[in-house]
Amino acid sequence: MARDTKSSRRMYGATRRPRVAPFDRWLNRLVDLLVLSALLVGGVALVVSLWPGLP
Repeated sequence: MARDTKSSRRMYGATRRPRVAPFDRWLNRLVDLLVLSALLVGGVALVVSLWPGLP
């Protein structure tokens, strides 16, 4: 009995992505920057709250 493989439908190579508008690229960078700064502020707040002797 032959196995039914979908080798004829298999795609080779990289998947094509749709082109991204320049505004979307800048928006992605802005969101990245805001997330990193929020993580940094949260990390500093955690260290300050756990550090003994700091007000």
